[in-house]
Amino acid sequence: MSPPIRLYMSMSLDGFIAGPDDREGQELGRDGGRLFNWLDDRMSDGPNGQVFRELMATGAVISGRRTFELAGRWQGDHHDGVPIFVLTHRIDDGDVPPGSAQFVTDVEDCAEQARAAAGDRAVMVHGAGAAQALLRAGLLDEMEIHLVQVLLGGGRRLFDSLGPDHIELELVRRLEARDVTHLRYRVRHRMAHPTGHPDSDANNVWARGEHADSW
Repeated sequence: MSPPIRLYMSMSLDGFIAGPDDREGQELGRDGGRLFNWLDDRMSDGPNGQVFRELMATGAVISGRRTFELAGRWQGDHHDGVPIFVLTHRIDDGDVPPGSAQFVTDVEDCAEQARAAAGDRAVMVHGAGAAQALLRAGLLDEMEIHLVQVLLGGGRRLFDSLGPDHIELELVRRLEARDVTHLRYRVRHRMAHPTGHPDSDANNVWARGEHADSW
């Protein structure tokens, strides 16, 4: 079994991954920094330190274009120089991303390249758009949700534009830590129905990601 493509995201109990009005200069939105207080313990020997070391040990990164831009393109290096594959709907002439980053317009190609680049290490996924695109294509294997005990009340949701498809998850790990619970879920990928089955069209659309929103 190959190493997983795994989403890592901090999320409030009401489903937000950033506060309202996330933009350049206010990348986490208003009060969105509250979701990342657990990183104060990232160098500890406890669960927060364990999870941080795991995410920093990933061998490639898949990011949505919006996340990539809001992060200042990570100046071309998310961590340790690993390749960064940025899902985008268009690539402007002359726009060459810095460092180890590259733009990719096809979800399946992006996942394939990231797996190959990561080798025997997991692939990290960043951002709601990339996560939703990979889920719709059946290419996201796991989700590590850092569930923070707060209700933000507004902002950007992780699964807001995912669509109507029913996706089953299996909880495979739960780590309680200061101010956060780290929940790891395995995505139970759906089996495609044969042609003519009432659900076959829905499965095919989900697999192709045809109702993808902005990455």
